[in-house]
Amino acid sequence: MLAIVACLTIAQGRTAKTLTPESLRATVEKLASWRTRNTSSSELNEVADWLAGEYRKIPGMQVEIMRYQIRKGPRIPADKDVVEVVATLPPNKPEQPGIVLMGGHIDTINMGRGEDPMTARAPGANDDGSGSAATLDVARFLADKPRSHTLVFAGFSGEEQGLLGSEALAARAEREGWRVDAVLSNDMIGNSHNLAGQVDDRHVRLFSEESPKHNSRELGRWIEWLNRTKGDRRFGVKLVFRPDRFGRGGDHTPFNRHGFNAIRLVEMHEEYSRQHTPNDLPDAMDFDYLARNAKLNALAVETLANAGLAPSGVRVDRRQNHDTMLTWRTTPGTRYMVYWRDTTEPTWTHWKEVGDVGQIEFKMLSKDENVFAVGAVGGVPIEAK
Repeated sequence: MLAIVACLTIAQGRTAKTLTPESLRATVEKLASWRTRNTSSSELNEVADWLAGEYRKIPGMQVEIMRYQIRKGPRIPADKDVVEVVATLPPNKPEQPGIVLMGGHIDTINMGRGEDPMTARAPGANDDGSGSAATLDVARFLADKPRSHTLVFAGFSGEEQGLLGSEALAARAEREGWRVDAVLSNDMIGNSHNLAGQVDDRHVRLFSEESPKHNSRELGRWIEWLNRTKGDRRFGVKLVFRPDRFGRGGDHTPFNRHGFNAIRLVEMHEEYSRQHTPNDLPDAMDFDYLARNAKLNALAVETLANAGLAPSGVRVDRRQNHDTMLTWRTTPGTRYMVYWRDTTEPTWTHWKEVGDVGQIEFKMLSKDENVFAVGAVGGVPIEAK
């Protein structure tokens, strides 16, 4: 089993634990100390500088304060050049041409009536200090781990004005030809209860879109499987087969639109009175729950960072018989995993590592009643057609 435990990271001559409630709280409290992190405010530049500085403390990290332009419109008082943080960890073992991206948004907003959103208090501890803190801590945790893929950690801005920062980065990734294998967007992952009395600190929701343009639904299904088989058995992933919460969107959405595999993680029970208000404070959060979500992300990102190249041409032999033959095109040296489930099952119920091969036959297993997929070990499965 791939265990996720706290590791030690050296920063400025001191030892600090990562993926702990304490480390995550420290980042959230720092982010919430600004009166606002509104995308159009001067404070956003201060936040981006601070966050970039934290990433620069991580050995091997390449840090960019990315600039893009926003136009006057709803929630945007004037045209403006704004910033967000993009931190990159290159591979440290034989390189594979893929990118795994994790992110949360650093901007906040106060939507109170009669309030000036440029000056109104908007601490944004959970929305989305939680996702930003988890992203930073996962980067710290993985810095000295083996990886064959490039890891990118994003502190998006412009989320509260319409996903502007993630759109800018997704468009750049498409324009520059990035091979993005997976995007994990974390937005509000630090609240385990609401004022209606609902409590759940042992699950997180995972939203995914199904589309012929990308493989996001299988990314989500694979994360659920990975957590169930190799993660904390006391913590579960609830798959939600929708692009996002009803009528809403998150920073994974632009990556979906640009054809990349991207999912969103969000807490089970939102408390709406703490969203876009001065009440979104660290003391209302559950940092043990946030640490569980950070560990889930670390497990997924670390596993994806060491996967072989995905197979192509995954096919089911169409001959009518009682058996199922799967074939796919391979990359030399890559080991493969085959998954299958009943057509009515939402998750993978069976799996088998098959090694460095390009086909397998299952005797007396019906292709009529099962869905099959093949993936590189540690990678996102490709459904067989």
